[in-house]
Amino acid sequence: MNKIASFTINHLTLKPGIYVSRLDRTPSGDVITTFDIRMTAPNREPAIDPRAIHTIEHLAATFLRNHQQWSDKVVYWGPMGCCTGNYLIMQGELEPADIAGLMRETFGFIAGFDGEIPGATARDCGNYTFNDLPAAREAARRYLETTLNNLDKSNTVYPD
Repeated sequence: MNKIASFTINHLTLKPGIYVSRLDRTPSGDVITTFDIRMTAPNREPAIDPRAIHTIEHLAATFLRNHQQWSDKVVYWGPMGCCTGNYLIMQGELEPADIAGLMRETFGFIAGFDGEIPGATARDCGNYTFNDLPAAREAARRYLETTLNNLDKSNTVYPD
């Protein structure tokens, strides 16, 4: 089998950031952009605790799907299996600069969130007790302060 595109990225030099993972064109001609929202340096920093990234998923997906400007462009938000980041799939041909403000808003929302985690009930989630809001808030704060507030080419363009 051929190696999929995301496994061709050099994870030994990949920094936390926002990257275009892929652009796809649907049969009707629409463009879909998949973003790599990388929160930690793979294999060099600890991965995000699975409970925290699950909480980030609930909060980010809810925030994005309710965002006044962007909600109609959001297709999907979900965690990476390696727990080093998330995938954001959006309608349109977009670049990291296009969504940098949106990601700052999203992670600011998560960092400051206080209350019941949306969808974290037995009725709404298949593993509703598998959450850690304090760890999610800390991971979001760290990503916002160290990465999203300091974006440049080194963390918006995949390394060779």
